[in-house]
Amino acid sequence: MADKGGKTMRLDRFLAEMGEGTRTQIRDMAKNGRIAVNGVIEKKADRKIDPEAAQVTVDGRPVLYAEFEYYMLNKPQGVVSATEDRLHTTVVELIAERKRGDLFPVGRLDIDTEGLLLITNDGDLAHRLLSPKRHVDKQYLAVVDGTLPADAAWIFKEGIVLEDGTKTLPAELVRAGDVALPDEERTAGPFGEARSDSGAGDHTAWILTIREGKFHQVKRMFEALGCRVTYLKRLSMGNLKLDESLKPGEYRPLTEAEIRVLKEG
Repeated sequence: MADKGGKTMRLDRFLAEMGEGTRTQIRDMAKNGRIAVNGVIEKKADRKIDPEAAQVTVDGRPVLYAEFEYYMLNKPQGVVSATEDRLHTTVVELIAERKRGDLFPVGRLDIDTEGLLLITNDGDLAHRLLSPKRHVDKQYLAVVDGTLPADAAWIFKEGIVLEDGTKTLPAELVRAGDVALPDEERTAGPFGEARSDSGAGDHTAWILTIREGKFHQVKRMFEALGCRVTYLKRLSMGNLKLDESLKPGEYRPLTEAEIRVLKEG
């Protein structure tokens, strides 16, 4: 965001926001002649520039400005919903085309959960989507092991009491049909747990819509009815639906229409 009262901002702030380093590192880069503005070496990192018009390069590489970025990611399993992690790849690291250095995931999906995840640096939008007061719908495809009671849809609609005594908000459960699992998943599920032979034929798929985001909520809701989730994928969040053309690990920028609908929703 530009400084108040005009379109200008400090060069070091510009480069820091674009993920080129800390302000101290950027000052050192400037002193060493590595930064140029409009084709001229600039050694003063506190120089004011117009972020939309100035042509800034670092080591000859153009640095383009973006105040906000919005990406739809089809999160794969094995990747964590975080900005940094010492052990695992993060969802932000998957966004290879990102310009900014302050992107973050809006909410989180467990490491073993796939599907829609919004990556942005728009804090206002993130607050709007995650605020407990707004009850933004989140829809999931869940494959479960076990048999749900005949009145499961009614139980979910009334709210389920979890193992810690917490009662969930009303949720919508719709049967998605039987699921034919690949051979390699019959002995070891997507979440890494071994499957018993006796339960190999009990897997069914459900579409679940919840309006809150408690810790492991979807898994805990099914567990409260005696079933175990063996595969989980988020399909939508608010008015944003997962692009079916995106394979796990793939992403794309949101369209202007998608951004507008999210902000107006």
